[in-house]
Amino acid sequence: MTADKFEYVASLPMILDEVEVVSAERVSPSYVRVELAGPALAECGVDGPLHDQRMKLVLPNRAGRLPSFADMDESWWDTWMQIPEDERGSIRTYTIRDLVGSGRERRLVVDIVVHESGEHSGPGNDWALQARPGDRVIVLAPRLGHAFGGIEWSPGDASRLLLVGDETATPAIRGILRDLPASAQGAAFIEVPTAEDIQRDVVAPDGVEITWLPRGSAPRGGSLHAAVIAWLTGSAAPAPQLADDEIDPDLWETPVYSSSGEEVAPGTRVPAGNAPYGGLYAWIAGESKVVTGLRRRLVTDLGVDRAQVAFMGYWRDGVAMRS
Repeated sequence: MTADKFEYVASLPMILDEVEVVSAERVSPSYVRVELAGPALAECGVDGPLHDQRMKLVLPNRAGRLPSFADMDESWWDTWMQIPEDERGSIRTYTIRDLVGSGRERRLVVDIVVHESGEHSGPGNDWALQARPGDRVIVLAPRLGHAFGGIEWSPGDASRLLLVGDETATPAIRGILRDLPASAQGAAFIEVPTAEDIQRDVVAPDGVEITWLPRGSAPRGGSLHAAVIAWLTGSAAPAPQLADDEIDPDLWETPVYSSSGEEVAPGTRVPAGNAPYGGLYAWIAGESKVVTGLRRRLVTDLGVDRAQVAFMGYWRDGVAMRS
């Protein structure tokens, strides 16, 4: 099931369409910024702020061809999975950095984390490193007027905000900070591979302090963990030592969902200011081992209520992500 030209499936409650790369720029050592265009993107968006809105790209297979989604309905995933693996290409999840322009001139912008090709290079990394204007991919993204999901930011009436992430979470943190009200209070801690990866256009309300933590040759997540705990308690603490079998590569623990099957109380709210860490809402995303360490420290050691935190393992070091 391949096609040279894809026709927009306008009956679906989301954008599922072939789009074209109009620009691809290595904006820093660890990021390629890709701008995508296509007629269907005129309907791309959400009825409100984008925040940390996720979307997916279907990348060409090894022969450089894309699968056809013609005549697919809402069971498109099952249909896609039935295509032979060497024909269907790969799906990868990213955050929408920006939607710019309007109508048929609307463009979808995504920042893709990259490293030089090698032993641990996956399809998303390889595609981004080689992306050129005129290349084509399939985008799965929200469509205006339809529920899509993919936004985890949900602080409710929290009075103090904490955002934590690595290079893969930077686009999402940028989007959340961009969309915060001017009265917001809190902090954002962002670990990136090098000082050159600091994104100077990430801005926040005056009451939210942004701390960039270039990793360099230091252990992944070490300075991030210490900085977060120092902000919460006034005293830095090292990340806990975790065995590989303690890490869930699909870690996703939000106030309304638990990938581990933990019971989640419906309608939970951020505890009031007189409770331990009352008024706090934390959003933490990045490499699963780092996120697991922070989850253990906050929930188990410090007693932060599960109703006031979202922990998301965007990826696992050394493990190929499926989508």
